[in-house]
Amino acid sequence: MVRAFRWPPPPDGGPRTWGPGPGGPRSGRPALPEPDTELIATPHGVRLERLVTGTGDPVTVFAHGLGNGIAVTRPFGSGVTGRKVFFQFRGHGRSDAPEGLWSYLDLSRDLRAVADLSGATRAFGASLGAGALCRLLVESPERFERLIFFLPAALDQPRAPVARTRLLELLSAVESGDASAVAEVVAAEMPPAVRNTPAGWAYLRQRLDHLLRDGLAAGLADLPGQAPVTDAGALGAVTAPALIIACEGDDLHPVEVAEQLAAALPRATLHRYARPGVLWTERADVRARISEFLNG
Repeated sequence: MVRAFRWPPPPDGGPRTWGPGPGGPRSGRPALPEPDTELIATPHGVRLERLVTGTGDPVTVFAHGLGNGIAVTRPFGSGVTGRKVFFQFRGHGRSDAPEGLWSYLDLSRDLRAVADLSGATRAFGASLGAGALCRLLVESPERFERLIFFLPAALDQPRAPVARTRLLELLSAVESGDASAVAEVVAAEMPPAVRNTPAGWAYLRQRLDHLLRDGLAAGLADLPGQAPVTDAGALGAVTAPALIIACEGDDLHPVEVAEQLAAALPRATLHRYARPGVLWTERADVRARISEFLNG
């Protein structure tokens, strides 16, 4: 039986669980020190937070998911050669949060600006980032030489209501400044089996540090109700090889969206995992699959 999640953590850095069992401190691997990021100016007037790692060519840009950021996308590039460019979309981290309603067109401009300013020839998009990448490719189908879409969440239809509900819960918790409320929402993203493990607590603390320090812009709330593209058929002009990664049973990232995207892209390969939570259960395989595709 999975034991209940607890917050706040025990003062000795636990984690601990309810019920009988070992009670001594069990610390996880120490978190990596926060890297120094920079704010870059873009042609469309929105300053974006960026981190560049690695050296040489080729250059790969990594676009994160809704409510996530650089810290979550960095592990995807661990085995990728060349320079790796990570950034925060508008409304995330230290990036600007311009007034007004935002659309996938705005997100695609953020992604394009970072890619152009960094000289990126390859692109990785996770969830929201995958949608922004699709929108960019509709307008510029030959922009990148290789493409990866990790857990695409929407294509030519808006996301399911559950996605909007989860985002509104996260926005409300972050706005309240209540660490326990934010922890409960973030913990729901994790497989139950890892919530009271050292790795789970380390991830949770990292996410809380970022969300409570930087916040999330209210303008993000409208995005789940929008579709990245109006016609998926327009992606038929994309000639670059593409890898699409999906998970069965993921209600926030339906496998049907990945299948539709794979059918729309002429040179796409779709890989399905049998269950969600692959960053916990299949982490090494995901990293190897990404690096093999991008380095090939």
